[in-house]
Amino acid sequence: MKRREFLQKGVIVVAGAAVAVSGVAVVGNAAEWTAGLKTLNPHEGQTLLKITRQIFPHDRLDDSDYIKVVQDLDAEGATVPATAKVLHDGVANLDRSTSSKFVTMSDDDQIAALKNIEDSQFFQKVHSTELVSLYNNHEVWKKLGYQGASYPIGGYLHHGFNDLNWLPEPPASASPKPA
Repeated sequence: MKRREFLQKGVIVVAGAAVAVSGVAVVGNAAEWTAGLKTLNPHEGQTLLKITRQIFPHDRLDDSDYIKVVQDLDAEGATVPATAKVLHDGVANLDRSTSSKFVTMSDDDQIAALKNIEDSQFFQKVHSTELVSLYNNHEVWKKLGYQGASYPIGGYLHHGFNDLNWLPEPPASASPKPA
């Protein structure tokens, strides 16, 4: 093995180890993650990914967090035929109701299209599933800075209630001691 090959392979191994240790999943292209969908086709998966990013947009989250929502919708669609029909029909109707496919539209046009269907069963299904799937994900909590529930650690009074170290200390008279 030549020195150059050794260095190239070494960089690949180090980068792979760093990704494995950090738990970061890199989504290269749609074909990789949509291949695992049971009910949805790749176009429907991509459309639902765009929809979920528009419903609850977060700059701190990457596609892998929203892909989990699409996978949850797909898993439910695999076991509940009514859900599969709502998802298939919803994506098809969304694409038909706009001048182009939803995935190719600008962000502003996507938001306008979603506002037009926000009372539909399809939108409500995606919204409610995403609400639970996205915000019940502990990895998302970390990325958004949420520490989690306070009950298991005794509440916030002694864990996080007074964590504001960037404010000046208030006078003692502003915080009387508990009885």
